[in-house]
Amino acid sequence: MSKDEANTESLQVAITGASGMIGRPLVRALTEAGHQPIKVVRSAPKSDEIGWKPAEGSIDAAAFEGLDAVVNLAGEPIAPKRWNDAYRSRLVKSRTDGTALIAKTLMEANNGPKRLLNASAIGFYGDRGDEPLDETSARGDGFLAELCQKWEDSAQPAIDAGISTAFLRTGIVLHPKGGALQKLLPLFKIGLGGKFGSGKQIMSWITLDDEVGSIMHLLTSGGEGPFNLTAPNPISNSQLTSALSRVLKRPAILPVPAFGPKLIFGEEAAQALLFDSAKIYPKATQADGYRFKHPEIEAGLRSLLRK
Repeated sequence: MSKDEANTESLQVAITGASGMIGRPLVRALTEAGHQPIKVVRSAPKSDEIGWKPAEGSIDAAAFEGLDAVVNLAGEPIAPKRWNDAYRSRLVKSRTDGTALIAKTLMEANNGPKRLLNASAIGFYGDRGDEPLDETSARGDGFLAELCQKWEDSAQPAIDAGISTAFLRTGIVLHPKGGALQKLLPLFKIGLGGKFGSGKQIMSWITLDDEVGSIMHLLTSGGEGPFNLTAPNPISNSQLTSALSRVLKRPAILPVPAFGPKLIFGEEAAQALLFDSAKIYPKATQADGYRFKHPEIEAGLRSLLRK
């Protein structure tokens, strides 16, 4: 299927993680664009869904025949919890088991999808301070970097079978009804918001609109390999705090000391998710032709919050 054909044809796209923060609006966007999204679900599938149980290695492989693409978003939520050995194992297995099962299914399908978009995350790069990073940068250190590497490696059977594969290295997704922004808004609205720790850590962010838009773009562009789904202007935590304060017209003067979240969520999880720093640029994503709707944080927040 050529790029021009993909842009004019209605596509049948299987989606894992379709009920998640990114999956739900992606399903809507595909439907509005005239495509046919097909949810891959763990519960008893309806007539227009595909059943799977990744932990058991079970999937309705025959249902993938004749489809055009798969967007694999499934994975245990990584939001702050204590990362004991059992939870770390759940985080890894929920990603690698599902991805390996999808890759094996595509590899063995007679007339299956020829395009795979597989979720990943900017945790791949680890804690890198103020170092400029793009898709050519080496993997970092730490649990999240190792998890992302295993996640991406699990798709190798699909790549070996000639399936066109892109990895969605997603940053901090901003939306008022989910993720980090949803948790920050109540405090900022009553004037109790503030930076985390020193506020110097770099946050590579993206609005939910651009997350979905970039996935829609990559679905038909044919680009392969890793793509950073982050706005082209990464910011410090202090800059995010200031922008949100201006948009909401509320003060943001109460910094959150590092020891607080570390006591609640454990040192490793809090450090990785709230205080690590990664200055990431979407070089490959932009080179592939995607134009960000919200490249600047304040304009992005005003659009999200209708301010």
